[in-house]
Amino acid sequence: MKYNIPNNQSEILPNKLGLKNQKEIELSEFEGFLEAEILLTERLSSRTKFDIKYILKIHKLALNHLYSFAGKYRDVNMSKAGFLFASARFLPEIMKTLEEEILLNLPNNYVKKEDLIKDIAIIHGELLFIHPFREGNGRTTRILANLMARKHGYESLKFEKIGREKFDQYVSAVQSCAKKDYKEMIELIRFIFPD
Repeated sequence: MKYNIPNNQSEILPNKLGLKNQKEIELSEFEGFLEAEILLTERLSSRTKFDIKYILKIHKLALNHLYSFAGKYRDVNMSKAGFLFASARFLPEIMKTLEEEILLNLPNNYVKKEDLIKDIAIIHGELLFIHPFREGNGRTTRILANLMARKHGYESLKFEKIGREKFDQYVSAVQSCAKKDYKEMIELIRFIFPD
């Protein structure tokens, strides 16, 4: 489902490669996110800190070949299916609060898998609710979740298990995160967490 953006901006975003075909753009984005995840996984260590700078880096690595806005907060307000994301003008403050209240408080090691699941769920839900980027929010957030799991010795999360039958629950979980209610998102992340 596409975003609703004020002033009916084109669905084909201006890009550095001059691509006009949506399928070509989607393929280029896919390749960028795949390369970014591989590179960041290779560089992952016990000292890796998941902060704002790191989140912006994921986005930039994935989309810099295609978009001038890669690694930068969006400057347009957006909504999807009637759900309004955080106002563009407040994104720097909102992301700073996320960093101070959650990201900087992540432990370097987890004693219990359930605590890691909870932190991944909170960050995943918050980032999807905030939607800091013009494009690539879900993919950036999924890569971050995978990297958080890998840092602590687990495989990638199984996002494909959400599928169509669980997608409405996923959307509801994101919307609940707006009220700082993370129960649904924790349940979903637990459902897709590797064995």
